[in-house]
Amino acid sequence: MALQNETKLNNGVTMPLQGYGVFQITDEAVCKEGVKAALAAGVRLIDTAACYGNERAVGTAIRESDVPRKDIFISSKVWIQDAGYEKTKASFAKTLENLGTDYLDLYLIHMPYGDYHGAWRAMEELYKAGKIRAIGVCNFLPDRLLDLILTHDVVPAVNQMETHPFCQQKKLRKVMESYGIRLMAWAPFAEGQCGIFTDPTLADIGAHYKKTPAQVILRWLLQENIIAIPKSIHEERIRQNAAIGDFALTADDLAKIHHMDRYKPLILDIASIDEVHRLHGITFEQ
Repeated sequence: MALQNETKLNNGVTMPLQGYGVFQITDEAVCKEGVKAALAAGVRLIDTAACYGNERAVGTAIRESDVPRKDIFISSKVWIQDAGYEKTKASFAKTLENLGTDYLDLYLIHMPYGDYHGAWRAMEELYKAGKIRAIGVCNFLPDRLLDLILTHDVVPAVNQMETHPFCQQKKLRKVMESYGIRLMAWAPFAEGQCGIFTDPTLADIGAHYKKTPAQVILRWLLQENIIAIPKSIHEERIRQNAAIGDFALTADDLAKIHHMDRYKPLILDIASIDEVHRLHGITFEQ
């Protein structure tokens, strides 16, 4: 059965809080099996991106599964090289072709660089035409997020950011809450950094419920109403990541995780000049 944990976006669309991400799963067969395993475990949110190079594999897995398309929430993204009005429309059309679908549930600007204003105008048109159920952004800090909101008609429904116990995005979340924007956590496990899977705080909390630190993190995100898209290529771990509905963290548990915050990213410093140069230099073929 599909997981019941959902959240309502600021445009009224309902979105699952628990998902599956396919970043860096470049092998087509491995990606297909991962998506199928996630769907079999009850996950109904699948997150991909044009620059991941695996939209076709995701689409194939969905078609080969026994879950109807209407029951699956598909999210993808437009990359920097395709920012701009016309290029975004072309990239979106290619994404639909790759996924084998005639609409997207969520379409995101991948980075706050390039002509993202032109991209947003194109996305607003596609949204109003019914080709996308909700639109949003990734990696937008408060200044650029507010600039986008104040410049256009449609407020983003989602902002996908690096979010995990060591980087909880508390300042950004306050800004987002005032506009009803949902936080979507990429790298909820901090890509394994800082010993997150053996962290004593998470391990102690998990031991009380007979759950892993990874499951504790995902349950924390769920209770914070944060959308999560953990990645794994191992079927057992995919099932474990989905199995967080049979326990709940206490206020004391949540307070302990709250104090783990280091108030800075571990993986992507979006404001770094070096990162701007690096990310602008990444190109791909859809």
